[in-house]
Formats: sequence, structure tokens, C-alpha cells
Amino acid sequence: MDILKPTFIDFIDVGVVAIIVYMFLAFIKGTRALQILIGLVLIFLFSLVARIFNLSALSLILDSLMAIWIIAFVILFQPEIRNALARMGRYRLLRFLVRSVEQLAVSEIIKALEEMRKRKIGALIIFERDIDLGEYEQTGTRLDARVSAALIVSIFTPPSPLHDGACIVRSDKVTAAACILPVSKDPWVEDYYGMRHRAALGICSVTDAVSVVVSEETGGVSVGIDGKLYANLEMKELTTYLEKVYAKEEK
Repeated sequence: MDILKPTFIDFIDVGVVAIIVYMFLAFIKGTRALQILIGLVLIFLFSLVARIFNLSALSLILDSLMAIWIIAFVILFQPEIRNALARMGRYRLLRFLVRSVEQLAVSEIIKALEEMRKRKIGALIIFERDIDLGEYEQTGTRLDARVSAALIVSIFTPPSPLHDGACIVRSDKVTAAACILPVSKDPWVEDYYGMRHRAALGICSVTDAVSVVVSEETGGVSVGIDGKLYANLEMKELTTYLEKVYAKEEK
């Protein structure tokens, strides 16, 4: 009977598994992945019932499905898995692994902004933080390309078909361009700012994203954060803002 007596290691094992399951369910809550997971669980349960009642034909079909369920799981959950891995990379304990990549991204973005400011190329760049911007990415064109100054400048230089809209950046990737954002409807904003600035203020009011705008009229660079817009920033100030975005620090 000693073999059935639980040990301290067993409690740790069960606790870790419970935490992983809870975090996974919390992550997929409210997404299409939850319905897919329910379907996979039903297939597994039907397979058990078929084995219990010796339903040979049904067992054969379900066993064939179960044989490829891991591959199907990876394919169906690909967007969620990618987002989860991206979020893991943002934790402070793992930041030393990606710091050089993010510093390179900031450097490339600053180069692009300097070029667009000199040439007075209008631009709107949105930086994702904790709140997922997937719903806004779907309104534009998917890119999923590594951040580079040449890419960003080419996106916003007319007559590029992607220049009229927002560009969304997640970590060191430009995920989408020509995205449509919510526009601030504050009366004072409508009186003083154009559509790009109103969209920059709108997105940072409904999410924790940080927006950067280049005015095509003046070449001035503004930053939207926490529902506020800071206009006509110098490159040094802008660099500080972007570094805080990647460092996940509050201003």
C-alpha cells in the first residue's frame, strides 16, 4: 500500500499541472480556440466510449483522428501559440534574451521617423503592449515582417497602397499595415488635429498601446500614450518613449 501513498513531489507535480491547465484555459477564454478545444475533448471522450463498448468501426475512425491530433492542434492554435510565445518574451526574467533585438527595432524605427520627418511623410505607427491588437490588424494588410527603417518608410511613402492607415508593431515585427483605428471624438481634438492624430489618440484611449504620428504638414512627431497626446517631440525624447515601451515601464 505504500506505493499508493502520495508524496510531497506528487503534490508539486499535481500543482504545476493544475497551474498550467488554468493558465491555458484563461488564455484561450473568449477566443475561437476554446470551441476547437471542446471539439478535441469530445473526440477523445467518444474514443473512450467506443473502446468501452467495443465499437470497432468507430474506434478505428477516432483512433485515426487521435493519431494526428497533435499536428491538428498546432495548426489550429497557431495564432494563439505565436501570441503566447511573444508574450513570454516580454517577461522581465526573459528580457535579457531579446534585449539586443528590441534595441535594434528601436534604432530602425528612429531612423525611419527621422527620414519621414525630413521628407514630411505622414505616418501612424502603433506599438502593441499588453492588450492584444489583433482585431485592428484584421482591418489592414497582414505583413509579419521584421522591423526595418526601409520597410516603414516604404509603407508610408505615397503612392504606396498601404500608406493610408496605421502600421502595427509587435516586438520586432511589423504585423500589419493600412489598419483602421478608432478615432477620438473629443471636440478639441477635431478642432486642432487631423485624422492621423485623432486615430493615434483614439487607439491609446481604448487600449494601452503607444502611437507615434508624423505630420505630413509640419513633419512634427507626436506620441499618444494613456489617452494623452504629446506633440512635436525631439528625437531624443522620442527614443526615450520607445525604450520605455519595450522596457514595459510607465511614464
